[in-house]
Amino acid sequence: MKRLSGLKLLEEREGTGDPAQKGDRVVYNSRLYLNKGDEVPLNAKQLEYLAEDMTRVEGGVTFVDRTTVLGSRQVIAGIEQALMGMKIGGYRKVCISPHLAYRDKGIPGFIPPDAVLVVEIWLREILAQP
Repeated sequence: MKRLSGLKLLEEREGTGDPAQKGDRVVYNSRLYLNKGDEVPLNAKQLEYLAEDMTRVEGGVTFVDRTTVLGSRQVIAGIEQALMGMKIGGYRKVCISPHLAYRDKGIPGFIPPDAVLVVEIWLREILAQP
């Protein structure tokens, strides 16, 4: 994984197949934690508004299936960069500096301003390019 300043790879398990690259539409799951270890409950809050077919439960944990086109800036830069080069079934745990996440804004009630995040990411699928 090419590392940007502010993105640190903590753990990785390689998947199979071709690596995801810029322009690919990917389906992934993630769990966000504050640097001190507290999980950010965004998945739980989003469950109130999402269709059941966009979620699944594994090991007692509910995951939201998220879709993005790599390089389109639809997700925070740290997650997008971590997804680049991943293979289907792969896993990465990364530490993301605030400038690659939510900066000095945060997400009120969930992520404080200037928060360092630890994010677990699972790549589920690489779809045809849009």
